[in-house]
Amino acid sequence: MKDTNVRLVAGALLLLFIVGDGLIWLIYGFGAAMMGLLCMAGAFVPIGLILLLLNLSDWIVKRAGRD
Repeated sequence: MKDTNVRLVAGALLLLFIVGDGLIWLIYGFGAAMMGLLCMAGAFVPIGLILLLLNLSDWIVKRAGRD
């Protein structure tokens, strides 16, 4: 189940970045596509930090022996 979830998230991100930004590039040009990439990357920074903190807290709890 975990592998399937990872594949689904990876596929969604690839679609977002490749298809979404590709369409921006086709319609508006290179400059807009770069701005789109910058905005999408900036949107994923807080999400990545939250996931990092959750995994770090899970690791700390497991090392402390409390489940």
